[in-house]
Amino acid sequence: RWRDLDLLLQRQGNLVGPGFEACPELREYIHSEDCRILCVGAGGLGCEVLKDLALSGFVNIDVIDMDTIDVSNLNRQFLFRMHDVGKSKAKVAAERINARVAGVNVVAHHCRIEEKPAEFYKQFTLIVLGLDSLEARRFMNSIVCSFLEFEEDGKPRLETIKPMVDGGTEGFKGHARVILPGFTPCFECTLWLFPPQTKFPLCTLAETPRSPAHCIEYVHLILWGEQRQGEEFDTDNEEHMKWMYNKAAERAAQYGIQGVTYQLTQGVVKNIIPAIASTNAIISAACVLEALKIITLCSSGLNNYLMYMGAQGIYSVTVPYERDPGCIVCSPGVTFEVHPAMTLQQVIDKMVSEPQALGQQELKGPSLSLGASHLFAHGIFEEDTRPNLAKPISQLVPEGKLSVLTVNDKKLAMPLRVQLKWASTESGENMKE
Repeated sequence: RWRDLDLLLQRQGNLVGPGFEACPELREYIHSEDCRILCVGAGGLGCEVLKDLALSGFVNIDVIDMDTIDVSNLNRQFLFRMHDVGKSKAKVAAERINARVAGVNVVAHHCRIEEKPAEFYKQFTLIVLGLDSLEARRFMNSIVCSFLEFEEDGKPRLETIKPMVDGGTEGFKGHARVILPGFTPCFECTLWLFPPQTKFPLCTLAETPRSPAHCIEYVHLILWGEQRQGEEFDTDNEEHMKWMYNKAAERAAQYGIQGVTYQLTQGVVKNIIPAIASTNAIISAACVLEALKIITLCSSGLNNYLMYMGAQGIYSVTVPYERDPGCIVCSPGVTFEVHPAMTLQQVIDKMVSEPQALGQQELKGPSLSLGASHLFAHGIFEEDTRPNLAKPISQLVPEGKLSVLTVNDKKLAMPLRVQLKWASTESGENMKE
């Protein structure tokens, strides 16, 4: 059963990764409970990733997804059937993989990724993303980067690196990328790769529509509010969507525009880009192969971004993007000076009152953590962490080493890394005066 896998793991070669040692123990490791993989997303790409992980020798796999199965998913999300419509994607996908691949244990989590604490993600050996949302990617990026710790010389500590492989598809185009926090660029380092969402001027929609999308957006943004005042549009409501399609078709007919379909109406309103099953399969294969290479070192890893284009023939290229040394997510963090005698409350007050000290990042009521430990957190941890506010910061954070705090605040788009710089005793005396 694992003959092909053994050929990779039990033979030396010219293309193996640094430090690779061919041995039977490698396969035993990926079969063991010590090797746990998390698949984030169980949609078109996620189904492929789960299948590839299971067939590549990974045994302990978790999958998390908040969505339920829609009939429109069935043309490409092959783990689902008509009788599954309305059920949890994560739960059904886990059941299918467990039933089809002997020895595999896929555990499903039907919830939002934000609902899981950082400790949940820390337990996995590697994380594979199969998401279609930039916001979700940025959240996962901030999570894995928050585990990163640095030595006194600013170099990342290898044991704190949480590898993450991300895949994405858009029609006949796709990408696979490897994120090793502290070594390769994270999402924030290369945020410019993601183009802004296309928006249409309202004057064009109202006066001179020229495409089916213009007609659909006119009904969505203007006509709905005029004819169905006080009623909130629900993209998952079939009656709402049919009304939207019929009105868009009427407007298209008035202007002699062809091409308005129910499927296109769904795509424009939900900002859905048509998914191609073959693209999902190709990108999934690239992602899972990189996961196998990272864990076993059986081959040199991707450096570090693979682009695939299949609209006209088949073309792929690898781009070695560079880290942003000033990235607020994966770098050692914004330097923030504190005195060891300051209490945690005083540190928080200084962060709120001196945004210039944090690179002009304004805060309102920040929560602070050191690694996976909460120093002070609002919400369910507030009662347990409130006593820390009166303690000296030096009692909570080891003094004399590079200490990086993770700061969360409602005013921040994502967690902020703050590197504490310990002030001298003299400045502390001045502070007291």
